[in-house]
Amino acid sequence: MAKKFICSQCGQTFEAASMPDKCPICGADASMIKEVKSKGINTNGNVYTVVYAAVMVIVVAFLLAFVSSALKPVQDANVENDTKGQILSALGYDKATINVGETYAHNVKDMLFKDGELVPYEGKFNTVYGSLIKAGELHVFEATSANGEKAYVIPVTGRGLWGGLWGYIAVNESKDKVLGTYFYHESETAGLGARIGEKDFQQQFDGRPVFDESGNVALTVVKQGAGDDKFQVDGITGATLTSKGCGAMVTEGLDAYVEFLK
Repeated sequence: MAKKFICSQCGQTFEAASMPDKCPICGADASMIKEVKSKGINTNGNVYTVVYAAVMVIVVAFLLAFVSSALKPVQDANVENDTKGQILSALGYDKATINVGETYAHNVKDMLFKDGELVPYEGKFNTVYGSLIKAGELHVFEATSANGEKAYVIPVTGRGLWGGLWGYIAVNESKDKVLGTYFYHESETAGLGARIGEKDFQQQFDGRPVFDESGNVALTVVKQGAGDDKFQVDGITGATLTSKGCGAMVTEGLDAYVEFLK
């Protein structure tokens, strides 16, 4: 690669593969010739390192923001579809064997219990209901169960050992008996508290009454083996706090809708 040189006698610059013995222009001795160093970027300097790192952080952040923004509609659609599948599960449908979107559209209506009556909900479909219930916005899903029965589904939320719990409870047309449930968790212990998401636990609620003889919400979860009546579902062995949290979620969740249920 050719290098650039300058002759101090004639002031001219020229290129050569290496230091010449004399100036090719004026013939001056090599002592009068100097190599012209190019002023490139010092890639070993601290300034270069800091600037390079800052640029890379900005570029990566921009790309992540772009990808997140581009994928958000798909992510939102997946979360909505999963929530609808959970509601359908409480109604006895098998999410794995149905088209969730079509089945939901044909069998479920999103309603609000407002001023003592059910009215159609016209807003955007919700996937989280805890804050809405606290604010008095009571969503009720008027539906047809997998067995063809008219049913109502209400959302419930609670707290387990490590994080949030949520679920859906389907009741019959008379609103006094459970038809089915769906529960899940944020971060309960695998093999213990996480079992609230399994069918064998959830099916214990099927067919149980909601109210006791005094008209109070009585359905709950108790320590396994301690349940001695039709209102008490056996908890999960080794997951006492999760079982208590699930029991409170069921009882308090139904109690929040007691005006509708009665």
